[in-house]
Amino acid sequence: MFQTRVTEMLGIKYPIIQGGMQWLGVAELAAAVSEAGALGMINAGNFQDPEGFRDELRKAKQLTDKPLGVNVTLMPTIRPVNTSAFVNVLIEEGVKAVETSGRSPEEFLPQFKAAGVKVIHKVPAVRFARHVEHAGVDAVTVVGFECGGHPGMDDVTSLILLPLASQSVTIPVVAGGGFGDARGFVAALSLGAEAVLMGTRFMATEECPAHPSFKHWLIDLSERDTVLLERSIRNTGRFARNQAAETVLKLEDEGASLEELLPHISGLKSRTVLMEGDLDAGVVSCGQVVGLIKEIKPVKQVIEDIVQGARDICERLHLQSLAAAPASRRL
Repeated sequence: MFQTRVTEMLGIKYPIIQGGMQWLGVAELAAAVSEAGALGMINAGNFQDPEGFRDELRKAKQLTDKPLGVNVTLMPTIRPVNTSAFVNVLIEEGVKAVETSGRSPEEFLPQFKAAGVKVIHKVPAVRFARHVEHAGVDAVTVVGFECGGHPGMDDVTSLILLPLASQSVTIPVVAGGGFGDARGFVAALSLGAEAVLMGTRFMATEECPAHPSFKHWLIDLSERDTVLLERSIRNTGRFARNQAAETVLKLEDEGASLEELLPHISGLKSRTVLMEGDLDAGVVSCGQVVGLIKEIKPVKQVIEDIVQGARDICERLHLQSLAAAPASRRL
């Protein structure tokens, strides 16, 4: 049950993928996700040098023999990054699934194809999904307005984006933005997706390396405790509402430039929030699905709860549909 083109392509048991999650997408979390039957992701952006990244991949392979993926961000960054060097390392280390984002991965596709690496590119709009399908990616993740991270500038929810995307491209669609439990999982599949991508839900797990203070703060947040920032620089992102986020909102309202915003939206400051538990030190990505997360659980339990809950939902809906059908149409 729940076998799709994505599970077949990636060699995983369940159509669930862990988000890249900067600073948190490390060996321990990724391996736990993969061991539980989904696809764990290591974030290449956590590392300043390719050899540190190589060490992390090898650590993950010691923790699981299940498929693992790597997130490679192609967005411009403040510090220079030799993306080609990281791509070379993941290929050398036998990684078979890559999630890219930020801009089209076209320049790396010949290299990935030659190495048998499956490429899933993340986009916030159907028009971009069509573009990367034409470029030759293997699947596309479509993120709706609800997502943590960067949902684009169009403000279209997953409920609308997913059916539009699934009827607009022939490659598999992965649903991102608003997914964290069995109900969302079933909804995503019914809307045409063939897997879900979850980031925020995996932040509140035992294996996530985030500081305990951050995890407990996370489960106290409601669905109204996220905020959209960086819209003024056309890089809209959804973040948890804290003092740093309020500061950025105020600066944007006052017409601050990119240079004035940078000290407040630095990735290093988000690391301080996540890893040191200083909850107002910087801005940190967080999806609206946070309102559904009320417990810190082991990764395995999160995934098992989703899969079993989804089975229960499908069984209940099937029985209800039979009860409502004329006797001649009942199985």
